[in-house]
Amino acid sequence: MCFLGIISCALLSFINIFFSYRQNPLIISMITAQVASLPLGQLMAKVLPTRKFHLPGFASREFSLNPGPFSMKEHVLISIFANAGAGFGGGTAYAISIVDIIKVFYHRKISFLAGWILVITTQVLGYGWAGIMRKYVVEPAEMWWPSTLVQVSIFRALHEKDNSGNYSRGKFFLIVMTCSFTWYIIPGYLFKTLSTVSVLCLAFRKSVLAHQLGSGQNGLGILSFTFDWSVVAYLTSPLVTPFFAILNILVGYVIIVYIMIPAAYWGFNLYNANKFPLFSTNLFDANGHKYNVSAIVNDKFEIDMPVYEKQGRINLSIMFALSYGLSFATIVATLTHVILFNGREIYGRFRASYKEKTDIHTRLMRKYNDIPSWWFHTILVLSLALSLVLCTVMKSEIQLPCHHGLNVITEYIIGLIIPGKPIANVCFKTYGYISMAQAVSFLQDFKLGHYMKIPPRSMFVVQLVGTFIAATINMASAWYMLTHIPFICQLDSLPKGSPWTCRGDHVFYDASVIWGLVGPKRFFGPLGNYGALNWFFLGGAIAPILVWLLHKSFPKQRWIKLINIPVLLGATAAMPPASTLNFNSWFVVGFLFNFIIFRYRKKWWQRYNYVLSAALDAGLAFMGVFIYLFFGLTNHENINWWGNVDDYCDLAKCPTAKGIQVDGCPLL
Repeated sequence: MCFLGIISCALLSFINIFFSYRQNPLIISMITAQVASLPLGQLMAKVLPTRKFHLPGFASREFSLNPGPFSMKEHVLISIFANAGAGFGGGTAYAISIVDIIKVFYHRKISFLAGWILVITTQVLGYGWAGIMRKYVVEPAEMWWPSTLVQVSIFRALHEKDNSGNYSRGKFFLIVMTCSFTWYIIPGYLFKTLSTVSVLCLAFRKSVLAHQLGSGQNGLGILSFTFDWSVVAYLTSPLVTPFFAILNILVGYVIIVYIMIPAAYWGFNLYNANKFPLFSTNLFDANGHKYNVSAIVNDKFEIDMPVYEKQGRINLSIMFALSYGLSFATIVATLTHVILFNGREIYGRFRASYKEKTDIHTRLMRKYNDIPSWWFHTILVLSLALSLVLCTVMKSEIQLPCHHGLNVITEYIIGLIIPGKPIANVCFKTYGYISMAQAVSFLQDFKLGHYMKIPPRSMFVVQLVGTFIAATINMASAWYMLTHIPFICQLDSLPKGSPWTCRGDHVFYDASVIWGLVGPKRFFGPLGNYGALNWFFLGGAIAPILVWLLHKSFPKQRWIKLINIPVLLGATAAMPPASTLNFNSWFVVGFLFNFIIFRYRKKWWQRYNYVLSAALDAGLAFMGVFIYLFFGLTNHENINWWGNVDDYCDLAKCPTAKGIQVDGCPLL
């Protein structure tokens, strides 16, 4: 467990940070290590020597390199180790983006030590909250976690005895991983255009409208497709996402992307949308040009108000603007929906969690020594103390004077409290948002251990050690790449076709400008252009009430209760940085495997579906690293020919308003 767990954690943390900077990022999740570690563990159980060794000075202490058959409990702990390496589902430590924007976008200094402390404290802060909540959401039988039950079923399926004449899961994994590894050199190096092919852009090379409709990266993605698994799996693998979830997201996605955005852009020209591209994460001035953010940052790393007033207000593309409005609506709609549709159930389960009635899982787990509460409290105090050191001794590097979640809400709050300080804003957001997200992730792993009868102290040690290993490797790898890859993340300076575009970091940087440097008062308040987006808060609060009233009026119509407003509003929460091609390909593959194959080839699906997902991820990840090591380090990562051009949809980045002149775009 220790050997495979540490190796899995280290590999996933390095590979995920490596891919996070690329044009098509890929999150290698726990399931890859979950599948790959099974044959490796079984192999080690067969070949390692069984000889027993005695520890000097401990007559009763002996150990062996081979403690026996590879057990399911070892397998679970290895997977938890790997989950820490995968950022507990997030891919990388969230705070890495703060280091990225300071060094690359703002061109300011931050020390490695300050960055490491920032990453570590934000990652482990959630342990304290998890320890406080564990009694209420892990131990009670009423608190069941559906996603964790899926993991339980996967472990049991992987450890069942294979009596069929078909390929074993291990052999199937190796075959698919080899194929994935071999194939990815084509879209990943030799023929990059295959990553995003647009029929409309190729057919109408000089039409701005065709490019806006057809571009999968900067347009609506109509008749756009891909042969690159990293594009398909950008939103997480569609093979492991239940079809009902895919269907819910699809409905909201179609309404937002193919009805709301076109109507706002072509129909109403909302917020002067025609002056800017249809889909873009850039910030613009009133003339449709990229906003010169560097000019409005003074020597104190704060907003220079005279220069800002001279340059004018910042403008967004209609996609970017609506994404913020929808975020406002989703946050409030989630609260309203949960209170109306699930409030009574939550209250009942919470009350039941206080009762002494225990189920079989809790009774069996009490045979193990429990985790002392002071372990969690100590980590909480230490992480807060270290954070305080960061905010005082290193205040000049991160701008945050104190720690006061939710992603957009935390940005809004600190933007009102401390306007004009971009790094303080993103630091506050990270502490507020990630501490909550990490706490949920830790509790989810604890629930898995609860179901699988893993000693709680073993779970705690694996989570904590894995978090420290992953955070350290994340920081070290990011530091190396930021200092050794020329022009990384700098779109205007990167060579044509370079993969180091950092899509996620660009959105993170924009958020620091919008919420921190400029501030919500000058953006979503009376001093900005987008104050009307605050009405989305009210709309998000009212929409679930209307659905609830409709459900109460027609209780026999069961389909009404299935209308989930938060899911519909939050369908495109990953956009930006996700593109329409990411969504469209994700829907197609998800429909094929989790509806068609699930319905008509269910036995094959049950046996190989999750293994297929893990193998595709693993093969692509290893080839991606291979390409960088063998071609990137020798400055041969790009082959200049027509097959390595992005998607031939350059005009999708153009405005359509008359009289707006932008380099590379026709004057309309």
